[in-house]
Amino acid sequence: MIIQVPTLDELPTLRAIERAAGEPFRGLGMTSVADDEPPSLEQLTEFQRTGRALAAYEEAGPGGGGHGPVGYLLWETVDGCTHIEQVSVHPDQAHRGIGRALIDRAERDGGPAALTLTTFTEVPWNAPYYARIGFRILPAAELTPGLRAIRAQEAALGLDRWPRVVMRREPGPGSGRPSP
Repeated sequence: MIIQVPTLDELPTLRAIERAAGEPFRGLGMTSVADDEPPSLEQLTEFQRTGRALAAYEEAGPGGGGHGPVGYLLWETVDGCTHIEQVSVHPDQAHRGIGRALIDRAERDGGPAALTLTTFTEVPWNAPYYARIGFRILPAAELTPGLRAIRAQEAALGLDRWPRVVMRREPGPGSGRPSP
């Protein structure tokens, strides 16, 4: 598995991955999540330009004769932490460790900081998955101003129709991932 910043030409593929990754939400009655529009090309370009977009490839990436991206992750710095804005893997590539590889790479790229994310509690490939790879649910008292702002924006978008939480994974060997 190769993880690297995607090229500008690959950004439309990331949008297609997002659409495909949203489809399983339909089976949970979360049609509005499945129908949610992926990040725009302009948004993806900004993440790509700043090195905060990562793509996963089965083989060598651009120029290496390999296949295009099969998953991607977007991250940003929020209150000193590496906040995972989005992580999506094409359903045809699920259960192969791609999401975890992307998350681990974001942790490396983000520096010696904790990882944070927001997610649905009752979706098996959301909070239960993140708990298995070392994330813990943050109680309200531990939310930073930036995380509270993200949760308020999500609520305004209607995502609180389903239970959501903020999760955090501490950096380093105790993070739930193998040590190097």
